Amino acid sequence: MPLDIDPSERPIFGAFARARMEKKREEDREERTRGVFVFVRGQTKIYMDNGSEHTLNLPFLVRRAWPVEPHGLFIQRVVDTWELEEIKQSGQAGITTIFTLTSPFSEPAAIGLTDGIKGDYAGVPLELKPDYYSDPVSLPPDERIIWVSQHAWKLTDKLIVTLNAELNRVTIWRYVYAPPPPSSRKSNARPTTHAQHAKRSSMSGNTSAHLRQSNATTDDLHLSPGRPDTKRTSAVPGLAPTLTTTTTMEELMGGVVGGDLSKKSHWNPPFPLKTDPSGKLDLNIWRASEPVNLDDVPDPAEEKRMQSQFWAEKLHEETLPEAAIADYENISVAAFDERWDGKKTRSLLGICFRATASVLIYALERRDDLTMGVQPLTRLPALAIATVRATRDFVADLLLLKPDGKLALLVHGTFELPLSVKLPVIRHGRFIKGPNKSHVVGLANPVYSSVSLQLSDESTVRVSLDLIPRDHLVSDCLLMLSFVFPADMFFILHRTFMAEWAATGFSFIIGVEFKIFETSLLQTLGLETEGPLETHLADDPWIRLSATESFDKFQEDPVLRKLQLPGPRPAENWRKPSSKPHPLVSAALHVLHLVAEEKRVFLPSYEGLPRLTPLICRLAMIVRPEWADYWKRFCPNAMQAWPIPSATVPEYIDDRLPVWPADMSSILYGRINNPEWTLPWLESWNLHTLYGYPAAFVFGRQEPLTHLQALNRIYMALSDGKTPDIRKRAEAGLRAMEETGITPTILQNLSLGVSAPLREALRTAQLSPAGDWSVPIYQLIGRNDLAEGFSSNPAVFANSGYRSVREILHPSVPRKTCRQLIEDVHRVVSKDPTKTTGVELDTNDFTRIRFGQDRRLEEIARMLCSATIPHIRAIERPELNEAEQLREQQHQVIRMTERTLALPLGRALFTFGTIPIVTKESFAIPKFEFSVRIQPGNLLLAPEGGKIPPECLNWGEFHNGVAAGLRISAQAQSVESSWIKFNKPSELTPEHAGFLYALGLTGHLREMLTWHTFGYLTPKHDMTSIGVLLGLAAANVGTSNRHVTKLIAVHTPALLPTPDVDLNVPLITQSAGLMGIGLLYMGTKHRRMAEVCLNQISRRDLYQPDISNEYREAYTLSAALACGMVLLGKGSSIPADLVIQRRLRLLIHGEPRLVDNGRPARPTFDVNLTSPAATVTLALMYLRTERQDVADILTIPDTLEAINQIQPSFLMLRAMARAIIMWNTIQPTKAWLMGQLPSAVKAAMDARFRGKQVDDGYELAYYNLLAGSCFAIALKYAGTAREEAYLLLVQYYDMFSQLAYTNSMAYDQRIKRSAIREGLNLISVSLTMVMAGTGEINCLRRLRYAYGMYNHPIRYGCHVANHMSIGLLFLGGGRYTLGTSDAAIACLIAAFYPRFAPVSSDNKSYLQAYRHLWVLAVEPRCLVARDVDSREVVYVPVKIKIRDGKEIGNVQLIAPTLVPEVDKLVSIRVDTPRYWPFYLDIANSPRHRDCLLRSQTLFVKRRTAFLSYMEDPKGSRSLFVRSGSSTGDAATLDFPRTTDLKAHPASDLHHFIASSSNDPLFLAFADRFCKDDGETPDERRFQSYCHAALLDSIVQDKPQTLQSHLSIFHIRTMSPESAYFTMRLQDLRFAADFYSKIYDRRFSGRTENNSRPPLIRENTLLGTLHVLDVNLDAIRSTTLFQSFLAHYARGEGITGQQESSAERMASHHLSWYLQRNSVPVSTVLVVLRSLARSAHDRCIVAPPPDGTTDTDVLDQGIKELLHATGTQMSTTMGSGWTMRSLDEVIAAWSVD
Repeated sequence: MPLDIDPSERPIFGAFARARMEKKREEDREERTRGVFVFVRGQTKIYMDNGSEHTLNLPFLVRRAWPVEPHGLFIQRVVDTWELEEIKQSGQAGITTIFTLTSPFSEPAAIGLTDGIKGDYAGVPLELKPDYYSDPVSLPPDERIIWVSQHAWKLTDKLIVTLNAELNRVTIWRYVYAPPPPSSRKSNARPTTHAQHAKRSSMSGNTSAHLRQSNATTDDLHLSPGRPDTKRTSAVPGLAPTLTTTTTMEELMGGVVGGDLSKKSHWNPPFPLKTDPSGKLDLNIWRASEPVNLDDVPDPAEEKRMQSQFWAEKLHEETLPEAAIADYENISVAAFDERWDGKKTRSLLGICFRATASVLIYALERRDDLTMGVQPLTRLPALAIATVRATRDFVADLLLLKPDGKLALLVHGTFELPLSVKLPVIRHGRFIKGPNKSHVVGLANPVYSSVSLQLSDESTVRVSLDLIPRDHLVSDCLLMLSFVFPADMFFILHRTFMAEWAATGFSFIIGVEFKIFETSLLQTLGLETEGPLETHLADDPWIRLSATESFDKFQEDPVLRKLQLPGPRPAENWRKPSSKPHPLVSAALHVLHLVAEEKRVFLPSYEGLPRLTPLICRLAMIVRPEWADYWKRFCPNAMQAWPIPSATVPEYIDDRLPVWPADMSSILYGRINNPEWTLPWLESWNLHTLYGYPAAFVFGRQEPLTHLQALNRIYMALSDGKTPDIRKRAEAGLRAMEETGITPTILQNLSLGVSAPLREALRTAQLSPAGDWSVPIYQLIGRNDLAEGFSSNPAVFANSGYRSVREILHPSVPRKTCRQLIEDVHRVVSKDPTKTTGVELDTNDFTRIRFGQDRRLEEIARMLCSATIPHIRAIERPELNEAEQLREQQHQVIRMTERTLALPLGRALFTFGTIPIVTKESFAIPKFEFSVRIQPGNLLLAPEGGKIPPECLNWGEFHNGVAAGLRISAQAQSVESSWIKFNKPSELTPEHAGFLYALGLTGHLREMLTWHTFGYLTPKHDMTSIGVLLGLAAANVGTSNRHVTKLIAVHTPALLPTPDVDLNVPLITQSAGLMGIGLLYMGTKHRRMAEVCLNQISRRDLYQPDISNEYREAYTLSAALACGMVLLGKGSSIPADLVIQRRLRLLIHGEPRLVDNGRPARPTFDVNLTSPAATVTLALMYLRTERQDVADILTIPDTLEAINQIQPSFLMLRAMARAIIMWNTIQPTKAWLMGQLPSAVKAAMDARFRGKQVDDGYELAYYNLLAGSCFAIALKYAGTAREEAYLLLVQYYDMFSQLAYTNSMAYDQRIKRSAIREGLNLISVSLTMVMAGTGEINCLRRLRYAYGMYNHPIRYGCHVANHMSIGLLFLGGGRYTLGTSDAAIACLIAAFYPRFAPVSSDNKSYLQAYRHLWVLAVEPRCLVARDVDSREVVYVPVKIKIRDGKEIGNVQLIAPTLVPEVDKLVSIRVDTPRYWPFYLDIANSPRHRDCLLRSQTLFVKRRTAFLSYMEDPKGSRSLFVRSGSSTGDAATLDFPRTTDLKAHPASDLHHFIASSSNDPLFLAFADRFCKDDGETPDERRFQSYCHAALLDSIVQDKPQTLQSHLSIFHIRTMSPESAYFTMRLQDLRFAADFYSKIYDRRFSGRTENNSRPPLIRENTLLGTLHVLDVNLDAIRSTTLFQSFLAHYARGEGITGQQESSAERMASHHLSWYLQRNSVPVSTVLVVLRSLARSAHDRCIVAPPPDGTTDTDVLDQGIKELLHATGTQMSTTMGSGWTMRSLDEVIAAWSVD
């Protein structure tokens, strides 16, 4: 930590701990959950979607309830008769009958009244008067709700309709959800209807808050500290809380027991509280204050009881005749037709009164001032109404039941559409009894398009009124026409369509709907429709089949290609209209043209074009024949004859339409070709402005041209001329794609040419993605590795239970045998603890990669397993008889028992966090196995009864429970209160106590509800109390949680106002309570808590040891650790800290020897207890402060006399404490280590090493100081694997190991050996702290040797140290390591405190439960690389940039690997040829930092041409090596030809894909299309082409081009007779022109000196065009074609009655020719011909300079002018009208 950082600003917790706390805060935010409410009289059952249930008891009977937005419901209560009588007698207004409920834990509240509500619709924020909550008034009690709007049907208005029967009045209200701000105190009063409103007895007293029950967890409740509606009446300010069965910890206690009362709490008395600087209450202020006015204390029955969350505004009221509301139970209300009407959004509301058989229609308008208003619209006769989805997808209609029993629909506003419903016949069993003569009398239960019809015979029929066309072509055409047709005309069209469609029985057969639409449109426009076609072959089924839509659909099927298909259907020649066409024919033509253009860019919609274009041509021939010519070029079958100028009626031509229609391909091409070309885009709903008619907007503003609009926006972003950098333009295009909803599926279905610029932009972004894009953008560009990494919930362990394709084909591990599978299933199903060893690692994929192929993890699992029988070899002593040998063997068994009891502490470290997912089954805790099998002899011996003290066994089981619980990962989602309660045994056990403690350490105990906590604490089971208190504190570490504080306070007298009270709580439990306070208030510098803990260090009643305070040393140490944690790293020079510092100095060195009346005064504390404890406190308080003056307090004696006056073990702590205070001075060098020794000790030990005798005091000081200093080094370099620290600690570990195992019976030698072993224990832990999680093999060898020393008299504490060291070395299976934050250091000191107990039950000097506090210092810093496609953990080289102080260094590692602390990381880069590169900017990008903190997983995407490093370490098996220099593949793509695939260098492409690819598409493609088994040359040529395409896609890692290559090949081989040939040709031209003329200039990155090859080679597209052009050249030279071209060029027309198939083909070929050469329309050619001849004649006779005599020059000039003019008169791509075609047209003009 740099010196210039203020300790107060230094974070206490590490980056991972802070991230977990932030995540928990996010999870604690309120959540909305759907549920079902069941009301049974005054009781309510709530069943939530998440499985929770709630029971509410309401103080009234519920008449009816309605769900409301955004959450909650309205409830109307029943008004009793006695209440009405009481109201009449009192003359006062009654209580409102309408309430709201927003949470299972809130009180019913009234709806407040207000006015002037603005906004709260269509994204407009809600705006209310500033004081809307100041004096709330509720809905009058006489109002009865008859309807509340629902957010179905796309209806967004929040409305209420009420009825006042006494006043004969119906009122329409608008409601909003607006809880008053938390700071408003006046809002606590409940709404009233009158100023002197009296409290009714029916509403008083305790209500549901005291009676409800729930089995839900706190996460499922809608609780939020800032939400007034979630406060319980038991948490009323100023009053004591009420304890109920559902009281949570937050509501348990209102005040802060022993806490800082100056902080805000629920306990807010009506008088001020003052505190002094130390946090104590200033009682003088109380004495001087005025007496408390009890009237100011709020009534608990009223405080926050009915605080309004919903507010209503009256919009309209209607007074009706008494007869209208006589039958108020049958009043029906329905909202419908909410849409944009061209000016604003409005909806309609109908209120039907059955008594008067009438319905009132109101219009709800959203005004310009953001308020809402209601206007009466009309009155219609009706008996009932219902909202249904009938004729429009997203706009609701109104179903009317007429007084005569008939049904009708109100559509398009108030236009009426009659309905005829055929009722089902009456059946009697299997026989029809007769027709149904009943009639409809009512409507009920409308849901979407279905409604129940109530019949006069009391039966009910369910009908569906789904009258929406299924044909996308019809839907889009209707939608577009609604933007240009007036309302009345569009209704005529829609009604005509519905009537004609109904005549077919609403047939969904392909083509029927569109044919009906075509007829309806022509009738609406007043045009003649074609009659039924007569043919003499009508009786032939084959001919009749050709007249169906199925023929049109399947004639492109390759299977039918060889059939002799019937000839084209005879068509009626186009006839001129007899009268002037309707003015809206042009508008209809325009919008239908746009629909066709929309279909042309989206491949799945192609099939609609041959059906739509005939209608377009029919309309175009009337008002703009050039448009018919445009579409006949795309669809040659759209009309039989070509448009000719002579057939045009000039009076009918509409000049509002351009001569040549808008070609979207050309427009899009022009945008990217010329950035300065800014053609505005006209929105669909603004088209009516071109024709001067108000549009109907019956569908609102629903956009039908979704793809065109999206493409236009994306192309504008890609063609931004102000942004020359292609990467920035590509990013802008990506954001446009995201905003317009372009997904990979949509992109895949776009046409080849239009999608090419989009794909190139995606490719640019794919190669160099930014780090701040959204997840959908990463998915769009094919970087699902980044998408998965940046997602909020990365699927780290999710593979859906399936293996990858490659793993199935080529398993990396041998398959399990049947016996192994059976054993695995039996172990899971039986849940037998004896079948669980506790060392199973559920992260096999990670552990298999983490440590390579060796078996070190299996060896560690064997060593730390306490559930299997160990095998030992007994020392052969033949001099002993059999009885003595048995006694010796029993001694060995007892020694092994001590080792077994210590195993769980190491196993907890080894298996930490290895269970990521918890099932709903009970959690199995492995049992101890104390039997030992002794070799030789194979004897199985168990310890004799009574040899293992029960207390030792209990603490062993406690640690065993902790080890089992710590296997559950902190990220496991299924650990909730009910699951914890489910695992609770019938009687509390030490195992379960440890399990609870483990859940607290991992944070899961936060989920436990309050009453479950009481169930654990009430029996006063010591170990359970310790586990729960420490677990709750650890789960809420550093949060100062008041509720946990209060729970701890009742177990810790020191925290109570009267500390001397006897709570009958054992001192060991009090010790745990104090440590819990330290954890809970860690780093908060809470003065009150620090003072309490400081005072407990020198607690007076612990001065003299007795039987009641045998744990006094542990209590003192707990208080010291707690005090140090509270003040962690916050020590300063302020007076308050100096007071604490002086107090700690006194506790360390003892009180001065004062003489009182000649006798020494009795000390007030035992310095032997307080000195080490206070040393730790001082070290933690001034951690990393570099305060030399504080470090000097912890003096190291430098004389023998001073050394002998202090316990040697104290020196160990002082050396450690001095070092961590002077943190930056710690160096992993021997020089620094020797510098911590006093000169006298160094001199004495130098002499000792030379063979001289020295005092034992020097030796003991030497060993203890070395161990303490090594511990300090370990604390600084914990989890870093720093080589210098490792080598230094290994050196001293070896030295202490040699000295520790010496055998000497001398007493002084035994003392030194004990000190050396204590030092060895600490150095062993220190060494593995530095190497935590690394699994370093040399450390393992040393620890394994120490593990096997079972024949030596080694006690329990040494086993604990050794096992914990082994566990640290493989922390979490190698996935975790240790952090060095302030909190981590404090927890490490507490966990590895150098006081290792001789037996497992010894807690006198140190509470054994603290050994597990290392959990709070653990950080998951193992960087794991996971293949995003296969979900496998893989090896990946990474480059990491690290900041060390002010220096920045680079290091190259191979993931999975441990990385430095996140605060030191600058960046992580994946830059290897085998994987897609990416860069994590940890230091500067919070998103990247959060990504690493969230999962520590680098999701990588392997390039398709490579294998993983595990399969191909040297890269010799990549596809680049296999394919060699196969240059012929590109030529195969350009010009497909038959090649010998077996001779190809990559002939085993199928095998390579099977062994490497995770994409089944590649595998299937290679298997089906790339085999050399074709029977015909065409098949072999296709297989060769597919082989080349697949190889190109894999080598360059561009799988998205595979479809494009297939499309190109399909176009190359497509028959010109196909209906889609010219459309695909135009698409191919777009792509070819883009890559040949635009790509290199605008998309290649060449201008930024970062050029890259295109996805599709230019030659591939041009080669395909060349092949087609060669075929066209053969056609254009024929006489028949030249004749057709001549007729077209001269405007003479081509008859539609082609007699032969050759003429029909020539007409098709003409479409191909005109489209390919961009020839202007025939009308333009006629004009150009006339102008050219006129210019030629005029110039040839005029003298210069007006004329010329050079005919060749004149003809050339006229030709250039014709080319330029013709190109401008038609929207074309690329070079425009080809010169060769111009020559051919001129030649045709010359032929008369």
